[in-house]
Amino acid sequence: MGLLSIFSLVWGILATFGLAVGIIPCFGTLNYLNIPFAVVGLLFSIVVIVLSPKKELAIAGCLLCAVAIFIGTIRLVIGFGIF
Repeated sequence: MGLLSIFSLVWGILATFGLAVGIIPCFGTLNYLNIPFAVVGLLFSIVVIVLSPKKELAIAGCLLCAVAIFIGTIRLVIGFGIF
């Protein structure tokens, strides 16, 4: 189960990287792809938190995915979904 926790953290890091690219002007539409990616990562992280005895990395992945979802959604609203 330790490998799943590491995978969860890597997924969160990738979602955060996608968010960082999506914040750049004219790349805001990338969030349309990144938000569902982060939602899947969040669900996976929650499953790993419930099933794994080692929860620390999965919690970090869960938080990173949640931040990517929240900030990405705010970015889409502010940029009217196109900028």
